Amino acid sequence: MPIHHEIAKVLSTLPAPDGSPLDPAAMRAHEAAQVPPPEQRLPLPDVVDSLAETDAGPVPVRIYTPTGSAQHGLIIYFHGGAFFLGSLDTHDHVARALAKETGHTVVSVGYRLAPEAAFPAGLDDCYAVVRWAVEQEQLLGGGNLAIAGDSSGGNFVAAVAAKAHDDGFHGITHQILYYPSLDLDFDVDRYASLRDNAEGFGLETAGLAPFNAFYLDGGAEPANPLVSPLKREDLGGLPPALIITAEFDPLRDEGELYGQRLAEAGVEVSVSRYAGANHGFVQHFSWIPEFHKVFAETAEFLGGRPGL
Repeated sequence: MPIHHEIAKVLSTLPAPDGSPLDPAAMRAHEAAQVPPPEQRLPLPDVVDSLAETDAGPVPVRIYTPTGSAQHGLIIYFHGGAFFLGSLDTHDHVARALAKETGHTVVSVGYRLAPEAAFPAGLDDCYAVVRWAVEQEQLLGGGNLAIAGDSSGGNFVAAVAAKAHDDGFHGITHQILYYPSLDLDFDVDRYASLRDNAEGFGLETAGLAPFNAFYLDGGAEPANPLVSPLKREDLGGLPPALIITAEFDPLRDEGELYGQRLAEAGVEVSVSRYAGANHGFVQHFSWIPEFHKVFAETAEFLGGRPGL
């Protein structure tokens, strides 16, 4: 099917890339200006900003308590943004929807960003918050301990799951990856989707290298499986996975290959490709009913919790 007409309308308004150097400060300011004020956000009974005191140092977190009945567990959420963009605010609406539709408490992680914080600072923050959360009985409550992330946040999900496995920490019950970036080797011949969806769908293949340069230039080597989780040789023993991909995403095939390799390693996995969607649709277009169902699919994966 063609790209969704509502996405097409937005894409038609975007300026063509002009090759100018990326300015993280200006791009972050632009993102921040798009964040709606608190009174326009999905209401929840309790949303609290806090600091997680971890082995990696204090990490800002935002904790979302869902509406209604007893807690079903915890989702720790890592926002996307090519490792140098995104914040607790830019992805606040995603975390709110996750909490509401799954019935889980959500802890969104304000990890350190490139280029100011070199690899593995952001990854260390995400992993440290997972370990910290296990000690917070009022958060965990005996239910699921899931990790979720979109795009580069999905990269951190896969890397955190691997780190936890290698450390002998088996408390993570689920991994949820929305259109993840899992292979930072951007050779266009590696995946058909890098060519098929190269231009015109928001995220462009030619933009992958410059967008990720802030992370890679800070010591994140693409051959390292903690940087490119698809390069991990043995995926056995990892938590069950839900992988969401988008039809018109250059990164589509690497997400689906991760699912295939997990299944071959004996890991329970569900892979869903959203027709008509592009990279970033959970962040930017989940107001469209066909795409909002990603949260219901996430709830089902976590145990069938219906939306509230």
